[in-house]
Amino acid sequence: MIAHVIGFLGMLCVVLCYYNVTHSKWKHDDFVYNGINLLGAILLIISLCFHFNLGSFVIEIFWIAISISALWRKYKGIK
Repeated sequence: MIAHVIGFLGMLCVVLCYYNVTHSKWKHDDFVYNGINLLGAILLIISLCFHFNLGSFVIEIFWIAISISALWRKYKGIK
């Protein structure tokens, strides 16, 4: 049950980010957007450790890598 809750929270993070970017409330390179996206992907990876799905696992790895890259670029001031 806890794995489902963790996965649900991860999904909420990702959907929240997508909604706020598509409705111009956040920018795609904001720390908050990429940080919450990263948190969502990590939570989804945790839930996948209990209910594994290869396709979902792979996309979350990419999601994490992209979020970390965006956060790093923002931190360094790279456009």
